[in-house]
Amino acid sequence: MNDTQPLTEIDRDDRSVISRDRFQSKISANPIEVAIADWQTIKQRDPAARNWVEILFCYPGFQAICCYRLCHWLYRLGVPFLPRIIASLTRFFTGIEIHPGAIIGKGVFIDHGTGVVIGETAIIGDGVVIYQGVTLGGTGKETGKRHPTLGDHVLVGAGAKILGNIQIGDRTNIGAGSVVLRDIPSDCTVVGIPGRVIRNGSRTIDPTQNLEYLPDLEAEVISKLFDRIKSLEQQVRDLDERLHPTSEGELKTAHLQDRTENDKEIEDFLYGAGI
Repeated sequence: MNDTQPLTEIDRDDRSVISRDRFQSKISANPIEVAIADWQTIKQRDPAARNWVEILFCYPGFQAICCYRLCHWLYRLGVPFLPRIIASLTRFFTGIEIHPGAIIGKGVFIDHGTGVVIGETAIIGDGVVIYQGVTLGGTGKETGKRHPTLGDHVLVGAGAKILGNIQIGDRTNIGAGSVVLRDIPSDCTVVGIPGRVIRNGSRTIDPTQNLEYLPDLEAEVISKLFDRIKSLEQQVRDLDERLHPTSEGELKTAHLQDRTENDKEIEDFLYGAGI
């Protein structure tokens, strides 16, 4: 994970201005061009999308984005109450909550979408893919710009939580179930709780790739520690045998006792026995 220092209030204000300046073109983009880009993204990335009728009537993510565009336009005009009530009705029918104040680029695909929450000051770049259960929220300790900024072509796996006024770089993958609380550079893959960078570097993003096969960092670290402990135990046994030689029968008994119940439980956890 990158060594990000806590932001001061001045840093947060500067970040908010920089984010909104960068994404200003997304606010004033041609609505027809944006709608076409949203539709084309679904057509390209979801093999189940066979025609425009299915996308229009059967994709709650597309419906929620379309309603958001209307709400955001009214919100920018300063219309009171109406944008929020439309957003609430959209959440009721689609299961997707998008605050009218959020800034969302074109070609954004919310796949399935149930349980997705996007906060008021969140900013989402072009070509972003968001799966069900994702939260782009705040920590409850910030004011002003308190929600995350996602760069272009970011992919956020199911159930991931990205919290606070943080920056997610372009072409970054957030693994399913991850909790991200710090800035992430571009071209990274992040998994775990809290989110950790497991891959950093330029690469081509496959929009159809399945994030369920991302590594389990905790299990990998525990496995390495477990192997290290067994290696140290073996060294201790070798030294003990040199100092206190045992009979052949005792050696066999000691060998059988090596695989204790605790070892078996650890290995079951690491290698998913019974799944």
